[in-house]
Amino acid sequence: MKTEIHSPASVTRDVLLAFVDALNREDFKAAREYVCDDMKFEGVLGSREGADLYFSDMERMKLKYNIKKLVAEDDDACLLFDVAMRGIPILTSGWYHMKDGKISTIKVIFDPRPLL
Repeated sequence: MKTEIHSPASVTRDVLLAFVDALNREDFKAAREYVCDDMKFEGVLGSREGADLYFSDMERMKLKYNIKKLVAEDDDACLLFDVAMRGIPILTSGWYHMKDGKISTIKVIFDPRPLL
């Protein structure tokens, strides 16, 4: 029997895709399983420290991700996606870092001008 070896990049990719899928289904309990308790979020419009605070925002906003491209290397991934904010599709880039197989930091950039 051949043992399948998973590279850090494939684990990172799988975790990130499962996380986004759970968010898109609004299964925040499942999505929460993919992040560290002390995860940090940095974005254009603010930052959050701690998974509980991050998920309270996500449950309120109910964002839907339309993935365009995912690139993973070791414990880091870059995700390019459209997300609808106030009904406006916004091209967004997210940098996700993993620690012990879970998302520990998320850094997101996008042009906020259509929202302002």
